[in-house]
Amino acid sequence: MAEAFRDAGYRVAATYRSGDVPEGVMGVVCDITDQGQVDAAYETVEAELGPVEILVANAGVTKDTLLMRMSDDDWDQVIDTNLTGTFRVVRRATRPMMRKRFGRIILMSSVVGLMGNPGQLNYSASKSALVGLARSFTRELGSRNITCNLIAPGFIDTDMTAVLGEDVIADYTKKIPAGRLGSVDDVTGAALFLAGDNAGYISGAVLPVDGGLGMGH
Repeated sequence: MAEAFRDAGYRVAATYRSGDVPEGVMGVVCDITDQGQVDAAYETVEAELGPVEILVANAGVTKDTLLMRMSDDDWDQVIDTNLTGTFRVVRRATRPMMRKRFGRIILMSSVVGLMGNPGQLNYSASKSALVGLARSFTRELGSRNITCNLIAPGFIDTDMTAVLGEDVIADYTKKIPAGRLGSVDDVTGAALFLAGDNAGYISGAVLPVDGGLGMGH
């Protein structure tokens, strides 16, 4: 995502907890479950690049297990990162956007947030709740030329999905009308569209990038 925005000519900062960021991207270490780290990250970015005009809230974790085996900690970690963490970064971005009367906020939901999925009750709930967040945000701040939309990816071909094995991937592929897994480029293309001028009258929308997997949801 950071590379795509960089290549499109944006000045990009990316937060991360471990690893590194692409060349030409400003990297800031931040755990979004900690409000102090969120505030510090924004201050660092603002000092170097100016106020954040486009926010892509892309951080997420999974703690998959069936409901009867799911611990409070499994639930809390996923909700705190995927939902509350997103709330924290959106809230911190909002005031500067209001002053400029411009902003583009893009939240990363999921097809399972709309369809549900066994073994992912916590993850599905967190991703579904982002829809309510985005739509309430739009009703509060839509008049300030700030949009808030969601991307709901389906089964995307990444390093994480590659470890699932050929049989699991083949089974998912059969369920996808497009007949293939999605690519990272499919998701980044949607984000670039929602960040651009042509999407200025779109807000509170869920954009599925799932090859038709979640149709009707």
